[in-house]
Amino acid sequence: MSMFCFQCQETFKNSGCVNRGVCGKTSDVANLQDFLIWISKGLAEIEVKSERKNKEVVDRIILNLFTTITNANFDFSQIKDRIFETIDMMNSLREDKNYSEAANWSSKNFSEIEKKIDSGEVSILSEENEDIRSLKELITYGLKGMAAYTRHAKVLGYESEKVNNFILNTMAELLREKSLDELVSLTLETGSMGYLAMATLDSANTKTYGNPEISSVNIGVRKNPGILVSGHDLKDFEMLLDQAKDTGVDIYTHSEMLPANYYPKFKKYENFVGNYGNAWWKQRDEFEAFNGPILMTTNCIVPPKDSYKDKLFTTGAAGYPGCKYIEADEKGHKDFSEIIELAKTCKVPEEIEKGSILGGFAHSQVMELADKVVEAVKNGDITKFIVMAGCDGRMADRDYYTEFAKELPKSTVILTAGCAKYRYNKLNLGDINGIPRVLDAGQCNDSYSLIQIALALVDAFGVESVNDLPIVYNIAWYEQKAVIVLLALLSLGVKNIHLGPSLPAFLSPNVTDVLVEKFNIAGITNVEDDIKNLII
Repeated sequence: MSMFCFQCQETFKNSGCVNRGVCGKTSDVANLQDFLIWISKGLAEIEVKSERKNKEVVDRIILNLFTTITNANFDFSQIKDRIFETIDMMNSLREDKNYSEAANWSSKNFSEIEKKIDSGEVSILSEENEDIRSLKELITYGLKGMAAYTRHAKVLGYESEKVNNFILNTMAELLREKSLDELVSLTLETGSMGYLAMATLDSANTKTYGNPEISSVNIGVRKNPGILVSGHDLKDFEMLLDQAKDTGVDIYTHSEMLPANYYPKFKKYENFVGNYGNAWWKQRDEFEAFNGPILMTTNCIVPPKDSYKDKLFTTGAAGYPGCKYIEADEKGHKDFSEIIELAKTCKVPEEIEKGSILGGFAHSQVMELADKVVEAVKNGDITKFIVMAGCDGRMADRDYYTEFAKELPKSTVILTAGCAKYRYNKLNLGDINGIPRVLDAGQCNDSYSLIQIALALVDAFGVESVNDLPIVYNIAWYEQKAVIVLLALLSLGVKNIHLGPSLPAFLSPNVTDVLVEKFNIAGITNVEDDIKNLII
């Protein structure tokens, strides 16, 4: 059966991928992911209808959601295993109650699973009402992003019971018939819980590794063999750093792992060199040039070249067929010795850049600059802050964001988080009274920091809401973690967000109209006109 997927920004013709994903996933993998989400909703229903509080259930649902995020897992056999594990859990927990078809699914006969998939009944398109489908998918994609942030916090020993319960209850609710008004309300509630999930992860990261510090990050190389770490999981990064110390192997970050360079605890490792490369979509050339092994801790995998495929390792929710997967033991420990030993046999990384980039402007650091920032605004040296957080992507129209940054008035400051920053974080945009014109808060989840900065400015200027501040939003999106960030902003009442390079294909015209009416959501046009409309 052909697939249908429109969860990412690069979906075919901004409509939907039907034969093979633009991301590279095959139709059989895409369809298995749909089935995994369907039975995950069934598992949630079983748990909600019981009197139990089973931690393993919510952990399983969170893993399943994370597994289906764009560019996370392309491995048919891994997804099949997670389906079977979920069915086993359902069969062990099911009681004599009235359940939906998804919750009643009990067969591990793969031919029956394939038959169910072929029927189209677990497909996104099985919901015939376009607006209902749009809102249910918007909520589902928000849950996927929320699950990613929740899992990162969990491995560090932090979690929110409210977020866990919300994920569980909402997955079950998505199996039920809902009115448009009910789904709109649930969408905003998803945003509120996403904000709490980001706050929980912020606490986990800062209490474990210290508050990020303003840091000059090396982007060159040294003369030792190296390991390149991409993705988002700081716990994986810590374990690898610790196991690789005193081995003669250097460690570099890539793409969304760049903010690891800002945490005090990681700076203590002498084998931690800096950042290598740029945003995720350039990895095929950059991974090849790196020469050493690569560890993908989460999503943002691009189907690898044969030249380095045998050096690409995955872990956590990530997976790619033919690449070695590193499993955690019962205590969460991962043995990275195979990667380290392989690195010792590899050539040193090819130098593709020299110099450094500045980052580490999370909320704790910017708060220390608050008086300086407020003074600069009051005396007119800073006229606007532009939130340009979000995701990067490979489409040529994303050059818009580089040109937008270049053409901004010199009295403006960019607030950023996520890999969208690679479009402009290496430009020489200067500073304003010692305040850099690009303030990088960190990973996509560190959009929480940008929200905290905005809320602090509300207090500093004595205005009623963030919508009264000299802040505008020109956000790039790609996948589902950006969706939950957007929903979190909407739940806080933030308006006038410009979203690009295209509006999500999963938003029906009527749902788009609701967002425009309630929140003044808009797309982008061209650099000149958008600067006139947003800035001047």
